[in-house]
Amino acid sequence: MKIGYYPGCSLEATAKEYDMSTREILKELDVELEELDDWNCCGASAAYSTDYMLSLALPARNIAIAEKAGLDVLAPCPECYVRLWKTNDAAKEDPKLLEKINKTFKGTDLEYKASVDIRHPVDIILNDVGLEKLKEKVKKPLTDLRVVPYYGCVLVRPPRKNSFDSAENPTSLDKIISTVGATPVDFPMKTKCCGAPLILADEDVMIKLADALFSKAKELGADCMITACPLCHMGLDGKQTSIEKAYDKKIDMPVLYFTQLIGLALGISHKKLGLDKNLVSTSKLVKSFSAAPK
Repeated sequence: MKIGYYPGCSLEATAKEYDMSTREILKELDVELEELDDWNCCGASAAYSTDYMLSLALPARNIAIAEKAGLDVLAPCPECYVRLWKTNDAAKEDPKLLEKINKTFKGTDLEYKASVDIRHPVDIILNDVGLEKLKEKVKKPLTDLRVVPYYGCVLVRPPRKNSFDSAENPTSLDKIISTVGATPVDFPMKTKCCGAPLILADEDVMIKLADALFSKAKELGADCMITACPLCHMGLDGKQTSIEKAYDKKIDMPVLYFTQLIGLALGISHKKLGLDKNLVSTSKLVKSFSAAPK
């Protein structure tokens, strides 16, 4: 299987380990990624709240690049994923809107047709690779590891036509955790906001929301959390020491991208998965489950 890869801004910077681990595991699972040539920001950071046409033109340009290459689009960041598929769906349903978007490309060699699909790696693993093949590829089952499947606010929301998971009670990450030999924690807060969007606006609120997630995870005996969102990871991994200071407590809970967790089970070296880049130490997990360097 070959698909157009849209890393987006976060995976080129603060979420580099997500990019690294996504590329590594999909290669092992026989999914060929072709990074979109000259891709641009999807606009999720600000465009959609300031200029409606800009919020459509930015993701549409990336999709048009994929269309030119004859490829569907893979977007690991949930914010990018949502901006891309929402733009695509809107253009498919409204020919006049599609025409307006294309006017913004005047003078370029691009024509946007809204003709390809927008996919997420979780979707690809479940519905194209398949859990059976994933299980066959496991070299180091993550036995006895209790993992919180944290979906966050955006991965499965808003509801999408033909969505790969439920917006209210998602189970896709739970299935992946089980397939690689670990135990998914039945986590009632798996779609609650972690507060990460408030890191700059109101850090106190962000810390309070994130602490509630960690408190429940610890209560349920979790060893680690997984996420598919760079913003969630920034809050839960990057700000964990701030939460510990604010509440005078020790959390010490690794927060992995789900692709890093899969990579451990596939026997990929921790450095190729970027596990040395996580701020909360992953050394115990690496020591327990990492295979010989590959």
